[in-house]
This record gives sequence, C-alpha cells and structure tokens, in this order.
Amino acid sequence: MSTGAGIDVQRQLESLIQDFRAGDPPMPVIVLHAEDAEDDDRVTELVDELREGQQHHGTRLAVAPTEPPQDDPHLDPTAQAVRLLRDLGDSRKWGDRSAAYRPYSFPRLGLVRALQDATDDPEMDEHWPTAPAGTPDGNAQREQAQTQLLRILARQRWRPRRTAPRNRQALLNDVQQFLPAGVVLGALTSLLTRPEWYVAVLAGIGLMILLAALNHVPGRAPLFLWLRRESRWFLTTTFLQSAARRQSTSVRLLRPVHSWRAIAARAYDVAEAMREGGVFPLQLYVLALFEDLRDNHRRASWDLRGLKRTRPPVLILRRVSRENGGIELIKAVSDVRSRRSELDPLLIVAGVAAEDAPLLDRGTDTGTPPNGANSRSQLLSRPARLQQRLRHWYDEWAGNLRADQSPSRTNALPWVLRIALPHEELVQLRQADWRCVRARHRPPVARIVWSAYSLALVLALAATVGVVHARDLHRTYCSAGLLTADRDTELRPAPGGGTECVGVSTGDVRFGSHLKGGSDSEGGRLRELEKLVHTENAKVLRENPRAYVTVVYAGPLSSATVDPSLVKGAEELAGVYLAQRVVNENYRVKLRVLLANGGADMGHQRFTADAIARYAEHDPTVVGVVGFGRDLQSSPDVTRRLQAAGLPIVSGTNSATYLPKDFSNWFSLAAPDEHQAEALGLVAQQLRGKGEAPYALVLARDTKASQDRYTSEQAYYGGEMLRKKGFRLLPSRTYLVANGKPELRLHAESICRGDDVPSVIYFAGRVEDIGPLMTQLGVEPGCANREISILTGDDLSKAKFSGTGGRDGVAPRITLYHAALAELREAASGTAFYQDAAQYLPWLEPGEATYDAPGFASGQTALAHDATRALYWAASLGDVRQSRAATWVNLRVVKLEGMATGTIDFTDAPLYGERHGHSIVLARVRRTPEGLSNAEVLCSRPAGVSKPLDVKQCSIR
Repeated sequence: MSTGAGIDVQRQLESLIQDFRAGDPPMPVIVLHAEDAEDDDRVTELVDELREGQQHHGTRLAVAPTEPPQDDPHLDPTAQAVRLLRDLGDSRKWGDRSAAYRPYSFPRLGLVRALQDATDDPEMDEHWPTAPAGTPDGNAQREQAQTQLLRILARQRWRPRRTAPRNRQALLNDVQQFLPAGVVLGALTSLLTRPEWYVAVLAGIGLMILLAALNHVPGRAPLFLWLRRESRWFLTTTFLQSAARRQSTSVRLLRPVHSWRAIAARAYDVAEAMREGGVFPLQLYVLALFEDLRDNHRRASWDLRGLKRTRPPVLILRRVSRENGGIELIKAVSDVRSRRSELDPLLIVAGVAAEDAPLLDRGTDTGTPPNGANSRSQLLSRPARLQQRLRHWYDEWAGNLRADQSPSRTNALPWVLRIALPHEELVQLRQADWRCVRARHRPPVARIVWSAYSLALVLALAATVGVVHARDLHRTYCSAGLLTADRDTELRPAPGGGTECVGVSTGDVRFGSHLKGGSDSEGGRLRELEKLVHTENAKVLRENPRAYVTVVYAGPLSSATVDPSLVKGAEELAGVYLAQRVVNENYRVKLRVLLANGGADMGHQRFTADAIARYAEHDPTVVGVVGFGRDLQSSPDVTRRLQAAGLPIVSGTNSATYLPKDFSNWFSLAAPDEHQAEALGLVAQQLRGKGEAPYALVLARDTKASQDRYTSEQAYYGGEMLRKKGFRLLPSRTYLVANGKPELRLHAESICRGDDVPSVIYFAGRVEDIGPLMTQLGVEPGCANREISILTGDDLSKAKFSGTGGRDGVAPRITLYHAALAELREAASGTAFYQDAAQYLPWLEPGEATYDAPGFASGQTALAHDATRALYWAASLGDVRQSRAATWVNLRVVKLEGMATGTIDFTDAPLYGERHGHSIVLARVRRTPEGLSNAEVLCSRPAGVSKPLDVKQCSIR
C-alpha cells in the first residue's frame, strides 16, 4: 500500500477477515471517500490497491463494472444497479481456482437471471394478460401466459442464456444434482439383487448415462428440478411471499407433479413482479446473491466448505455514483440485509466521489445529524491514527445495527460504514515506506482432512477395500454381491483342484450351476432335480404358508475332477423329490425340502451341518435332516452338532455301527457294517469248507490322508468275521490312492506271487477301486488261474455290471460277493413306489420304472425316498404339523408299510443301541462263458423282517 490510509484500511480489512475465521461478524458496506474532492482519484487508486492486495492474499474477489454501459448509457439507476449484479453469477468473476477451495456456484442467482431473461423475451410480449385479474378472461390469459413462460424457461433449461463453454459447466452442475439420487438408487438395487460387481458397475454407469440423457432432452425442464436447492429457496423464501398469490409452496420428493405446479405458479408470479419493474428485481438479485454466498460459506455442509473458505468474499466497486447504479445497489444491499435475519459473508468495498458521499448519509431530510455522525466528527478532530479510528468506527457501527435497522429511521442505510479520508492520509509515501499487510496463509484443518484430495484418497481406499472385499466374497461364497453374500453356502476346495459350492441352498443358489465335473447327463439330471424341488417349494410357500414342514436333504451334490461321478447325489435327490411330490399330492401338511451339499464324497459335511444348524435356529419349520450317507471321521461331530440343534437325522445309506449307539438322534435304514460282515460270513462259512483252513486277507484303502471311516470299519468287522469263521489271516494290506487312482499293482504282485495265496480277500474299499483290482488280479501269475473269492460291503451296490448295462466287471476266475442295502425285488409287489416314480419323475419313459432299471437298481433312490417318508411321517403325526422336538420323539413310533424297501419300522429301535430289521441283500457277480459279468442275488431280506438270514438261504452251490 502506497498511502497511510491504504495501509490502515488494509489492516482493518485483515482484522475483520481474522474475525471471520472464528465466527460470523456482520459485514459492512465500506464506502471510502475523500474529504476534499481533489483527492477523489487517490481514493480510486486506493481501492485498486486494496483489490490487488486481497487478490494476493487469496480472497475470492469480484469487481463490478461501474463504467457506464456503451450500448445504453441512459438506463435508470435501478436498471444500472441490476446490470452490476447480473454477471456476478459467473464463478469466473470471483477469481481463479487458486484463490480458495473451489469455484463458487450461484444456482439461485442463475435462476433469477433465467426468469429475467424469460420475462424479457420478445415472445412473451403478446402473451401477458390484458384483462383484469380475477375475471374469466383474465384467468384464461394468465394461464396462457404461464404456459408460454414455462415453455421459454424449458427452452432455456431454466438457466440464463449463456455461451457454449458455460453450458458445459451447466452440464456438470446438472449431473451433480441427480448424481446422489442415482447413486442411492443404484446402491439399493445392488443390495437387493446382489449382482456380480462388474454388473453393478456397468449398471451404475448406464443409469448415470440414462439420467444425463433424460436431463438434457431439448425443450423440457431439467430432471429433478423440484428437488434442487435453488427451487427450494425459490418457494420458501419470505421475500417472494407477496407475489405468491396464495399458491402452494410445498416441495416433496414423492409428489413431483404437486411440486412442479408450485414451482410453475411461483415462477409466473415472480415474472409478473419483475415485469412491473421498480426496486423488486434489484432486491431479488441482491437476495439471491447473498443466499448463494451464504450457502457457499456454510460451515455445516457435506464438504465443510465454510471451514475451508476462511476469507469472506469481497465485492469491489471502484467508483459508485447515481448514474452507474452504484448508489442504488448499496441502498438495495442495506435494505435486503435489514429485512433478512441471516448474516451473509459478503464484504463490499466501494469508492465514491466526495460530492456524491452525502447521498449515502443517514438522512437528508433532517438538519441535525444522528449521534453516530456526531461521534464520527469528534473522532475526525482527534489527533489519533486512522487505524484506531477505523476500529472504533467499526465497533460503533456494529453496535448501532440493532437500532439503525428500525423502519422509523427514514432513508437510513444502517449497513453502510462511510469512511472519510483526510488529505494527509492520502499523500503517497516514499517507496521505502510502502507496506504490505501480511495475511495468514495457514491452511485450515478441514481443508487438509476433508478435501478433494483426501476424498479421492478415501474413495480410492474405499474402492480398493470394496473391490478386495467383493472379490473375497465372490471367492468365499457361492452367491455374492458388492457388499453382501448368501452366507449359507461357501466355495470350498474340491478334491483334485478347483472349488465346489457347499452348504444349504436357502436362497437363489443352485448347486448344479457350480458343477465342473460329472458327465453331462448326470449334471443335467441334478440341475433338473434342483429346479423341480425349488418349484415345488415355491408352490408350498405360496399355497400353504401355515401348514408345512421343512426337511433338509444333505448329500453329495457336487463332484471332483478325480472322480466326476454324481450318481449317489442325483439318485438320492430323485428319491427325496419323489417323496415330496407324493406327500404334497396326498397329505394336508405339505413338505418343503431344502438342499444341502456336503461336497464330493461329503468331504465338507462338517460345514454343511453347521450351516443347517444355523439356519434351523431362525426357521422353526425345519424338523430334521435326511442324508449324510457316508461314514467319515467327521460323522460324530456332524451328528453331535445337529443333536445340539435338536435335529434328528434319518440316513438311507450310512452304515456306521457306532452312530446309533452314541447318538439318540441318529436313525438309519442301512444295515450296519457289523451286520453286513455277519451276513457275508454266511458266504465265508461255505467258502471255508471242512478241510484245512484256507488263507484269507483283508485289503483296505488307506484312510490316513482322508476323512473316510467306512473302509476302516469294514476292514475291522470283515477281519473279525474271517477270524471267527476259521480262516488263516494273512497280514492285512492297505493301498494308497493318488490323484483318485488306487495304487494296487505292487499289492497284487505280492499277494499273487507269495507263498501263501489267499483264496478269500475281504476288500474294504470303494466302488471306484474295484475295477483296477480286478485288472491287476486277472493278469498276475498265481491269481489268474486260481479261484479267488472277494467279499466286500455295500459300497459295491453302486457298481454297474454288464448284466445291468453298466461299466464294471470281474476277472475271469474271480467271484465277487457284496452286500447291498436295499432289497427291491421282494418289496416291488407291495409298494406304489415305481408307480409314483413313473408319474412324478418326468424323464422316465413308460416301462422304465422297475426295480432293476438303471437309476433304481442301486437302491439309492429307494432308500432316500423311504428315509424322507419316515421323517415326514414323524413330523406330521395325526396330520398335524409337529415341532422339531416332537418329530424327534415321534420317530421312535414310526412304522410304515409299503415302502420301496419294505416296512420301515423304528418301533424296536432301542435308545443308544442298534436295531434290527434292516433291508439287506447278498449279491454274487461272476464271469459268464460269453465274457460278461453276471450279477445275481444270493439271498435277501426286505426291511421290517427281523429274522436273520441263514446258510441255506444264501447257498453258493
């Protein structure tokens, strides 16, 4: 600053700005003028120096064009004042982006300008009403004028007429208006539908493009106009209530038509008032400018912009006069501030000629100046520095605001602080004495913590965390969205590599859609069955929401690459679905079936049991579980977990001997391993003969690296049986399984080339291992030409020998004896199972539903059907829906005749003990002269018959 007055005024401005950092001090209109008219140019130079200093300090600053317009220099002062304000709605007039935070936005001032442009449009001239208001003609003309005004506003996009670059900024502003609504809508849609993350992103981008396109359709109002902040202000400000003519001012999110009518009516009322002229348009411009600046400095905003913009905006009026409208503008500013209750942050610095200064006096109609003027005259006469006088003047002015705003103070301008500068203060100092008042440039904490950069960092971190979390959800769960997932199913490692979907399908998960192995026919059959079960469940929930029970089927509904067979799961599920259809067609209490996948070979059954128990906690209709048909190391934990949840288990094929002895909630239709060994002992007794005791061997699969418990149980009971029958037992052997294939070659060589070749081998292995064993024994010297009998358990019932159109076979001189769990031939004549299957299983052709047909011969379908029917009978005793606990109790009185395997009778099942009366079959497979493998039943016993088999029944002769 080159003058003492400039230094002191700049220092006073900085002091006021520092007060603005801590609060909201009232901002005056500082009018500077010289005491002598000869110093008017020096005052203008001082105002220019103040402008340059504030620009260097980073103040948002605008300079109003106080030069007379070239196109129409004879405008009235009020119109000239409007001209000074019109361009202030351009954010570029308030400095560049480096000034503070980000550019200002002026939506309210832009709306007023748009109304002014539409009002002054030549097309409106012939549409303004000429008939008196309130008459029929006047009302009709008013409606036509309103329609034309809205048409012009829509053509302007409810924005002032602008050039192309500004329209691009308007596009960004419009996008900001509907972006939050689009984000919220997209987020809700994602949470409800749980799509893939890339689908949600593409859908969100598509939604934004659609909204942008709809928002910029030519000839219509912008999208969500009634929700914009300028529209809400336009309808709710009391300044415009006089023009409202009792129109509604309600703006509601869910009532767009009602809100649009209110905005349209208010727009026309304001346009009529602006057309009448006077001071109303000027004061409306001033009010809109104040409201926009106050909103731009609002501290309690989402971006904390008021805490980042620590310097108030400054409006510079270099030389105000009556001719250029500056005097009218200052008067309008004082009038509007006196009428409104909120403080605005705008600081106005104006220069005025000495001869025009009286126009801003408190009153020109009284001869005695007010007390404030007397005080100032006294201060001017004191030999004090201007800086001290300025501070005193400001404090006095701020203290007198309450009284000076009274309506009785005629021609008062209470918001004007007029400072007369004496000649000695305006004398230019030596250049060495020039001063630059320092400004604090310490960035506010809010600007550092809550800024575009920190927001970008937070968004980047949130996006990274979201993407990582979403990928983790998609890697962990079978069905996942951006933020949520179906936690009843998970993706777990599958044998041989890859993953498989395990758990309970309580939502939209379909296990068939996750299949990677399995033949096409088996995978397609499983997917078809899943669809049928879910369709039946939907029908039950729709038609009988209060009279149904839920049974969970837990089985192997996925396969591994090393063993892609889905036979067991598909056949068991067919039996469960068949039982569901029979029940729902014939009983009042309906049956709903939930599918639970324990993984390939039930390797993840522990997780599946946990998922079933968790689901049952909040679904009281779940009464029990069918399945868990493999005896694994985790079977005791699985049974214990479901027992704690109060759920009984009815298994069709799990032959564990220890489970019914250890758990009261375990019921099985399968003959226990011990009973199977005893039955095979009838064959071993005949093979033993009466001569010297032959050699026997137990060959078992190595289960140390697996969960399998079935083979170790079979090996134990098989060895005990052979010992009791008098065989000389050779040391037992265990073979390894690598990549799904048994390593039997060395064992076959050792067995067949040894000194003591066994005549009986008890094979405690799986059905998939029998083929390699036959191949090895059929070519090894010592075994190829020797009669050898192989005894094995029920797992071989899943084999398909040539006689039944299957894929398995036996070596030429080897006879295979195996146990099976389902006696179907004798029970076929007394059951409706095959008739129901032909009716409800859509893939069966006429005549294909027989006990020895593929899909039924293994007994998996029949056993699953009977187990489901038994559990349902206990859950619907007396044709009344039973509770979970009651179902558990009722199972011990279940006795069902006419089932696929005979009579299901749990009435003689002791607590913590094994029952009798299981269905059992002993089958023999031999090579025929034609080179085929022929399977035949030696002896059998249907379910419900307690009398044990004997040697006579099971004769091998």
